[in-house]
Amino acid sequence: MARRTRGRAVDGVLLLDKPLGLSSNHALQRVKRIFFAQKAGHTGALDPLATGMLPICLGEATKFSQFLLDSDKRYVVTAKLGIRTTTSDADGEVVAERAVDVSEAELVKALEPFRGDINQVPSMYSALKHEGKPLYWYARQGIEIERPARPITIFELKLLAFEGDEVSLEVHCSKGTYIRSLVDDLGELLGCGAHVASLRRTAVRDYPYANMVTLEQLEALLEQAREQEVEPSTLLDPLLMAADSPVADLPEVSLLPEVAGYLLNGQPVQVPKAPAHGLVRVFVGEERRFVGLGQIDEDGRVAPKRLIQNPNC
Repeated sequence: MARRTRGRAVDGVLLLDKPLGLSSNHALQRVKRIFFAQKAGHTGALDPLATGMLPICLGEATKFSQFLLDSDKRYVVTAKLGIRTTTSDADGEVVAERAVDVSEAELVKALEPFRGDINQVPSMYSALKHEGKPLYWYARQGIEIERPARPITIFELKLLAFEGDEVSLEVHCSKGTYIRSLVDDLGELLGCGAHVASLRRTAVRDYPYANMVTLEQLEALLEQAREQEVEPSTLLDPLLMAADSPVADLPEVSLLPEVAGYLLNGQPVQVPKAPAHGLVRVFVGEERRFVGLGQIDEDGRVAPKRLIQNPNC
């Protein structure tokens, strides 16, 4: 007997403003419960210490979450100079305390080597895997694993404020960048050590900052729906970004419904004016129903790559 699926089929991306002290997985589970969604996944964890934008994909949008994992991010970070910790943030144990004797000119000069294409050694408290286990598992056992430096790009590193032993920075970076490692490396270059005192993610891709919502706002809408005796979806679902928004920067092709039928059954189709290569978003009909991603094959046809469940197409 088939197992009954719990929840409703709801597709889209919620821009959650993750609160301080909550893990990304706990935040995800709360959003999934509030939306009563069948399926949900986040797009790159934020530490409990961090707040800010955590895109949560619901339903068919989960099929494109990798594109958000691979996208650029923006952060505002406050670094505490003079104290180095095991985790390079305020949750770790202090391993060194040094005097802070840094001028603003010295700080500005120290920031320069971290801009552009650089190599960064990931933190031992990252979720990178070693022999099937995340590095933080080894770190908690007191085991140090040798980590090769990885190429990243810091597109922008702006000094926002410098007062006493606290430095506030705005960082626009590529995927794979560890802000804790950036702050720790900066502290060592300055000779005084540093750790992350606070961290806020302000952007993922080009998602609007103003579209973020808090868990409190979602819970309030849920209560409002109960009081008004309406379906919660009528108040909650308008908050969602489109299911194809994680891949919005890809070119698109449009298919007639009769042609789309072949694609949805696994066959490549010829599409006029299709790009020469790469991935494309596929839409069907005048109403532009999004049906997933296609891949341009060697013959210039659009082959199915990652399709969503859409029985109405």
